[in-house]
Amino acid sequence: MTENSGQVGPAEKPLRIVHVLRAPVGGLFRHVLDLSHAQIARGHDVGLIADSLTGGARADAQLAELEPALALGVIRLPIRRLPHFSDLAALVAVNRRIAELRPDIVHGHGSKGGVYARLAGLLSPGSNAARCYTPHGGSINYRPGAPSHRLFMAMERILSFRTDVLLFESAYIAGRYRSFVGEPRGLALVVRNGVGAREFEPAPPNADAADFLYVGEFRSAKGIDTLIDALGLLAKRSNRRPHVVMVGDGPDKADLIDRAEKLGVAAQLRFENPMPARQAFALGRIMVVPSRAESLPYIVLEAAGARLPLVATNVGGMGEIFGPFSDRLIACDDPQIMSEALARALDEGAWEQGAKADALADYVARQFSLEKMVDGIIGGYRDAIAARESRGGGAQKAERPETPRTDHAIRQIE
Repeated sequence: MTENSGQVGPAEKPLRIVHVLRAPVGGLFRHVLDLSHAQIARGHDVGLIADSLTGGARADAQLAELEPALALGVIRLPIRRLPHFSDLAALVAVNRRIAELRPDIVHGHGSKGGVYARLAGLLSPGSNAARCYTPHGGSINYRPGAPSHRLFMAMERILSFRTDVLLFESAYIAGRYRSFVGEPRGLALVVRNGVGAREFEPAPPNADAADFLYVGEFRSAKGIDTLIDALGLLAKRSNRRPHVVMVGDGPDKADLIDRAEKLGVAAQLRFENPMPARQAFALGRIMVVPSRAESLPYIVLEAAGARLPLVATNVGGMGEIFGPFSDRLIACDDPQIMSEALARALDEGAWEQGAKADALADYVARQFSLEKMVDGIIGGYRDAIAARESRGGGAQKAERPETPRTDHAIRQIE
């Protein structure tokens, strides 16, 4: 039997895998949870290391549900988003945990998770785990051009010497890595995010659903201010006042409420706390994704699978999700363009909306399956282990900076 059949064959021994991440929230956390569940189902031993400062009750519940199946357990420790003096204590704790577990794979997710995963073994030289890194946007998307971004990219270049395989979740982020960090030093794969079959069941709106729905974090990169400004333009120019349900939380919530009040559209907005995506989908008829920056957002894959009509910006890997339907995407950061797109969506007939939603759902189902994602990632793990063994496999040899390889092609898993 092979990995693809759902079980591990005798020639491919079960792996010991530790996932390292910072905040157990959003699409990154969803990715880790889906991947962990699937790897466990295939017979691998899995463990998690995550931040204890974020996530709240929902993350606590999700981790508690998964924990009994985690052969390598779960630990949580304080991990700050930006560089902080407490990082050293966290690094020591992560190294100690890795030394105890002796995994085959340490897989870092996001910027901070990637730092800790790739520095695993630094303080515990006996570790010989293959070090894997999935950026999920992270520092690669963080304020490009700013001094902080240049610093983070310099750190990525240093950490590339301790990376056995890069597992990009979108071709877009792979391109950003090349532009800001440089050519990958060794193994690099694009393994796009995927969703399971249950995500492709239609999610009809409630009878009292709002005109529009936003689901996600409340922070600048998500472009919610553009949506609020667009509502103001609609009210001013055509006296149209559609209602929007805003599901999520984040540091900009108070500022967004204040902005809506100043523009006279606060009564059109209803804020709801974070909830499962499919529960949120029932609250609105048309999904709006006004982002300024993305990688390959799960919420868009889920909304497409649920056959929600979508108004979305052409940023990050959004074009990869929409594929042949990318002409539906609009420019970001432009309230005028957003207001026109909202008006068109309101005027569109139910039959046309349904036909467009069905076509996108079918495309996403073919291109972004959970099985493909898991197969590609586990294949990347095994390639990384084989590459380490071909270099001698010894921990000391693996720690030395290598001469850059010439096979820099980033393979995309189809």
